[in-house]
Amino acid sequence: MASSKTKTLLIYKYLVEFSDENNPLSTTDLIDLLMKDGMFCERKSIYADIAVLKSVGFDIVRTYSPKKGFFLASRKFELPEVRLLIDAVTSAGFITPNKTQSLVEKLETLVSKNQADELVSQVYIDADTKCDNEEIYYVIDALNDAIIKKVKVSFKYKRRNIDKENKKSYTEKTFTVSPYALIWQDDHYYLVCNNEKYDNLMNLRLDRMKKVSLLEDKARPFEEVSEYKNTFDVADYSAKMFNMFTGVNTKVELLCDLELREEIMDRFGAKVPLTAVDTEHFKTEIDAAVSDGLVSWIMNFGDKIKVLQPKSLADSVKDRATRISNLYK
Repeated sequence: MASSKTKTLLIYKYLVEFSDENNPLSTTDLIDLLMKDGMFCERKSIYADIAVLKSVGFDIVRTYSPKKGFFLASRKFELPEVRLLIDAVTSAGFITPNKTQSLVEKLETLVSKNQADELVSQVYIDADTKCDNEEIYYVIDALNDAIIKKVKVSFKYKRRNIDKENKKSYTEKTFTVSPYALIWQDDHYYLVCNNEKYDNLMNLRLDRMKKVSLLEDKARPFEEVSEYKNTFDVADYSAKMFNMFTGVNTKVELLCDLELREEIMDRFGAKVPLTAVDTEHFKTEIDAAVSDGLVSWIMNFGDKIKVLQPKSLADSVKDRATRISNLYK
């Protein structure tokens, strides 16, 4: 009985690893694979094992053309889903090259080996854009634990030095903060937190953190340093941040060229109000954190966006444009 059960499990293993719609495994294929694992059987017993696997819910399909055989039709993840996950991992700047490769290899096991080979042939990992902080998993785990336990954390925060000789060196600063949320934005992973010295929120990149320690001190309630009550609304907070710069949340009114309607909806969602002004322009009103990040985002569109309100933001954009113009005089 033990041998029979082992054979059935091995057949399932082969179907998971090697079969897909374009690469079914014939009974001969399965017998050959079993022989490599020291199992010998008759062709009829293969059909019996397949029937047992199907009876307990595995979606195994028998095909006759262009090749006879069996394949596993349903998996936890479909091929396009694995493709998306692999692309997300390879593009994420906060995951080191080594950990990127390891994650990609794990994701490959969610599809057949033939499908994995096709995926890998399209994968490109740009090591130059990846961080080198191999503590990143520990950092994520520790910060998540601190958020759940609502305690403060301390860590070393690293920043690159700039000097005339272009020597690669860093400055480390110790932070003690109350952590509230982890946000993946603009290809970086951020901790939203409060520095105990100030009464506001700040965003710090995880790839620059090392030696994270959970403290016994209770975290400061986020109600004291943000507009949120009871629950920290990560989605709302992310929508209002530009380039993860913090600032005072304000109603912002913009006059935009008609061609920017898709960009505005992509950034703020399909429910953002778009009010026609004339045949070439529309107005919209958004809630945003007024900051240098917002100024930079507006200036990306050149003369296609004009700030109507608040005046302070309009003045900031005008001042930035003047300083840029003066730079080229």
